[in-house]
Amino acid sequence: MSGLKSNLEEYSLAVVRLLKGTVNSSDIVWDDVLLYRTAIQKYVNVIGLELIIKEDDGYAFLKQFNIDDDDNTIGLVSRKQVGFETSVLLVVLRQILEDFENNPTDFSGSEKFIDRDELIDQIELFLPDKYDKIGYLKDLENYIKRIEKLGYIKKVDEDDRNVRYKIHKIIKEKVNIDALEEFKIKLNEYVESI
Repeated sequence: MSGLKSNLEEYSLAVVRLLKGTVNSSDIVWDDVLLYRTAIQKYVNVIGLELIIKEDDGYAFLKQFNIDDDDNTIGLVSRKQVGFETSVLLVVLRQILEDFENNPTDFSGSEKFIDRDELIDQIELFLPDKYDKIGYLKDLENYIKRIEKLGYIKKVDEDDRNVRYKIHKIIKEKVNIDALEEFKIKLNEYVESI
């Protein structure tokens, strides 16, 4: 056992945390991620991963790199299908974050918080008129729990009437602007077809 321990590097715990998911600036391994970024990058490259550090936004994660022009990877990390309804919520959250970051008059800080009521208002504005908004909102809690489990939002406060969430900036990496626009077009096409 002690022989195996000698194989550990100073950044081993940081690599393990990165393999499990996003590392935030408040995590115990954050300083190691920054200090050993070159060694970590070299280590994870061997298995087809790239270290992405968003120092200004305070997070780091591992991303599979493509091995061909068809966006294929070596398959170390499986891609999660989230379903249409959960995708709607992801897109709405991404749009909210985009609007927040591009609003030069909003001085409320560098993190975006939203409560459940505000989220419902934004969803109602986002969904086309012909869409079944009542049915969607009835199951909203399930979609929120799924997004929270995936790490895109975090519950920060709750009272009898409402819940407040922090939108994690990693959502920008998962739902880029092109995907946002493409989803809006597909949603409108879908609604027109029903």
